[in-house]
Amino acid sequence: MQPMSALRFEIQATCPETGARAGLLHTDHGVIETPVFMPVGTQGTVKGLSPRELATDLDARMILANTYHLFLRPGHERIERLGGLHRFMAWPRAILTDSGGFQVFSLDTLRKITPEGVLFRSHLNGDEHFFSPESTIDIQLALGSDIIMALDECLPYPVEHAVALDSMHRTVRWARAGYAHYLQRDKSFHSALFPIVQGSMYQDLRLACAEALKELDAPGYAIGGLSVGEPRDLSQEIVAITAPALPADRPRYVMGVGMPEEIPWYVSHGVDMMDCVLPTRNARNGYLFTSQGKVVIKQAQYLEDEGPLDPACNCYTCRTFSRAYLRHLFQAGEILFSCLATLHNIHHFLDLMRRVRQSIMVEKFPEFLRTFRSSALVERRS
Repeated sequence: MQPMSALRFEIQATCPETGARAGLLHTDHGVIETPVFMPVGTQGTVKGLSPRELATDLDARMILANTYHLFLRPGHERIERLGGLHRFMAWPRAILTDSGGFQVFSLDTLRKITPEGVLFRSHLNGDEHFFSPESTIDIQLALGSDIIMALDECLPYPVEHAVALDSMHRTVRWARAGYAHYLQRDKSFHSALFPIVQGSMYQDLRLACAEALKELDAPGYAIGGLSVGEPRDLSQEIVAITAPALPADRPRYVMGVGMPEEIPWYVSHGVDMMDCVLPTRNARNGYLFTSQGKVVIKQAQYLEDEGPLDPACNCYTCRTFSRAYLRHLFQAGEILFSCLATLHNIHHFLDLMRRVRQSIMVEKFPEFLRTFRSSALVERRS
């Protein structure tokens, strides 16, 4: 039986045709309406936005922070001494931290896998560190996150089946060790631990991993190892087979996805939580998401464009500034551009997810999905 936890998941509506769900995720730092898109604040900040803008202007209910980066700088023990991550970054709402596994495994030549964990060198100064299933739990508990992630092995694409099988078993062993340590450490269960389903792009391994992790009876489950170079249709295929295999009464989190046109698709397969660096990273690079398709603001066609970035958007950026002015800021390298562009892109993603959720609540999600797909197809052709 699942232990008492500060995190509670309540399903409010389910689409009988697709399995899409709308729910409420109750945490110590507020209630999150699901399905939810979570902005990424890698180093304790969503680049270009203040916590006030995130909470007041955008109404973001949960953001991400990165265990690997905060462990290296300024250090989890220092953050704990300063009152925990919520206080440190002045963020009153929920925080999810990943285990740092993805970042460690992306170091490639700077890390070594052992049965007990991962030995790695800092990308900052070359110092040697070790992540174990237990130590990553301790780090995240020190940060005080609402949702914490188990250490997993994230493979590149492609890999042979035998390699993926060995890695999947390692991920399961680490999840069991981390979960046992979590049960000993977090007696009040203020942080909810999610194990991560791995298995590369092999359906049999994904299903086997999901089945093994279900034995933990965890508060929620994640699907990791996507967006590592595989074709988009393949990653979607993996989610389509894996998400329904996870407990129906627990939140399902797909890590590191996706493009706006993919979000309703993931929801249609029973996914409740998503995150991605796309809206913030692309904003800083002048790539903006709008209801009319992408806008690459550096293009000369916007030199004297007096219209708003997105006429259908009511964010501060679109209500206040012209495309011509935004292009000027980008070309001049002004910091303000990154702030205004990020605010818009995050608003675009959050607003899309709210419309998806509302369509589920009023039992019109299949119609929303068909209309959305049709408009996305027109956009790709134009």
